[in-house]
Amino acid sequence: MLFRSGFVARAGAIGLAVLGLSGCGGGLGLHHAAPAPTPATAIGVNAYLWRATLDTLAFMPLASADPYGGVVITDWYVNPEKPDERFKCTVYILDTRLRGDGLKVAVFREVSNGQGGWTDASVSDQTVDDIENAILTRARQLRLSNLKG
Repeated sequence: MLFRSGFVARAGAIGLAVLGLSGCGGGLGLHHAAPAPTPATAIGVNAYLWRATLDTLAFMPLASADPYGGVVITDWYVNPEKPDERFKCTVYILDTRLRGDGLKVAVFREVSNGQGGWTDASVSDQTVDDIENAILTRARQLRLSNLKG
């Protein structure tokens, strides 16, 4: 009986020591709290980036929007002032936080071949950057307006 109570006392002391040490250290940001479970009705991406993407690309016809996977795909858009070229965008929202690297935009461009068909054409990196920046700016505006009430 004495052996057993000593064993229990030592096991309890070791358990307390381990528990106490588990709260130490990690000042370098190595320990993170587990994310809160997402409600079944919530979207799987940052809501500000999602809404900002839809707002920014509202002038283009929408082909597909998946709020759980964070993908928005537009259909081809032809600018009435330049009917010989058309654009299509795919936006990937990669994070639940409002961050610049939580967004990836792909832009596709085609030019008329003069025979009723379309040919792939290059898109400048500046076009992609401009769309990403417009989405991020709109997301920040939405967040600020939500904080102000």
